[in-house]
Amino acid sequence: MVINMSKKIGKHIAIYGKGGIGKSTTTSNISAALAEAGYRVIQIGCDPKSDSTNTLRGNNYLPTVLDSLREGKKIHLEDISVVGFKGVLCIESGGPVPGVGCAGRGINAAVSLLQELNLFEEFKPDYVLYDVLGDVVCGGFAVPIRDGITDRAYVVSSSDFMAIYAANNLFKAINKYAPSGGAKLGGVIGNGLSAGYSKSILNDFTEKTGTKTVGYIPRSLVVSQSELFGKTVIEAHPKDPHAGIYRNLSTYIAESEDLVIPNPLGVTELKDWAREWGDKIFDLETGVISGSEAI
Repeated sequence: MVINMSKKIGKHIAIYGKGGIGKSTTTSNISAALAEAGYRVIQIGCDPKSDSTNTLRGNNYLPTVLDSLREGKKIHLEDISVVGFKGVLCIESGGPVPGVGCAGRGINAAVSLLQELNLFEEFKPDYVLYDVLGDVVCGGFAVPIRDGITDRAYVVSSSDFMAIYAANNLFKAINKYAPSGGAKLGGVIGNGLSAGYSKSILNDFTEKTGTKTVGYIPRSLVVSQSELFGKTVIEAHPKDPHAGIYRNLSTYIAESEDLVIPNPLGVTELKDWAREWGDKIFDLETGVISGSEAI
């Protein structure tokens, strides 16, 4: 399905990351920070779990686009959206009935329906954030960067190999589609970083792929506590240092036009790179080398 986004209103930004990496937490806090700064923001959850916007709407129930379409009734915008923190418009695309269909199908269905409802013309957003599962092996999840829905993407990653593996897969998709009009990469957001060498691992990966890390979010109980309250850090702990980190990140994303086409590592290249870092970390932990030598 080709989606006509030739008259995009506002910046449309995709934020990817493997399941459990914190992409929804990061996206929601960026949305909250942008809204707090006075911008009109829409956040569209593109994960079948349909929990992307939970902390923007106090964990209250929100029918998904696919669930509403399955009911076969005429759909109005208020049926599939709710206004959350500081006016952020929250929408969840949803997924198929478990065990049936493509999990990425909801993205196409959601955007098509929102266009039919003239959402973007009527809401006039400054920013539209799409929170997308980083499994671009499924074509449905590649829709935001492939079909002209967004013009830029960010990926949330830790220094763990599987998170970097997922980021590298996304880079492959961007590398394929960007030359023909698909989204380019805005950068990598480091999340849940704890060990002293975490930044070095992530920075080394981005350097080797011709990209860059645009922000670092350390692991914190404040983030977990805020989510248990059904709130973003911006709302629950506005004066905490983590709120400042999210605000700085949102400012960067709002203002930056530094977009690139990444150069993903090949399968053997990535495996060799990971093994080299595995050896370095082992030597660090056993005292064979110092931190400065590893970096």
